[in-house]
Amino acid sequence: MFKRLASEALGLSDIGVIVAPQDYDKVDADDYLFHEDGEKIFFLIKSKKDEYCFTNFALIHVDGDSAVSSKRTIKRYEYAKSFIDQVRIETAGTIDMDVELKFIIADTAFSIDVRKNHLESLKDIYKTLISINKRQLIDEVCHENIKLALNATASMYKITSATHIEIAQQFKELLNQLNTSTLVTHTKRDYSDVFTKYIQN
Repeated sequence: MFKRLASEALGLSDIGVIVAPQDYDKVDADDYLFHEDGEKIFFLIKSKKDEYCFTNFALIHVDGDSAVSSKRTIKRYEYAKSFIDQVRIETAGTIDMDVELKFIIADTAFSIDVRKNHLESLKDIYKTLISINKRQLIDEVCHENIKLALNATASMYKITSATHIEIAQQFKELLNQLNTSTLVTHTKRDYSDVFTKYIQN
């Protein structure tokens, strides 16, 4: 216990801090954003080894091997295809200097230690991730309903009663509507509105 307390007091442990918006351009993660497509940082936690960058499109994890190594692995988790689950905050004990943000995204578990004095800001990203999860659950239900509707629609048609041209045209129209419903209407990609609602920088 003494070693842990000493390392934390001296700033040697890997406890993260929340980076202020005016410093976003100074972090490594900024180099891996799709600025050309309107991607921007809304929340960023930085420790000695890692960066956890929450953008309107994805979580970008700049994974460092160690605090003294320059080697980095960039991992990207798009919200549109990476389900977020089990979001929680574990608050600190009396002698602890950190709180933990925990969640699972795309079957990868994250446990991020953050300095205790950042708890109020950490609550903002907690609310944001919970809200993203709610929308993802809605989209998932809609995708299942789309499949049911497609099967019901297909059963209404008798192939023998239509010409090849009519079948091709109907297929094209149905495919376009299916792609729009699945990939656009019910697959949210840009969560700028959610981040803006909950992140109080």
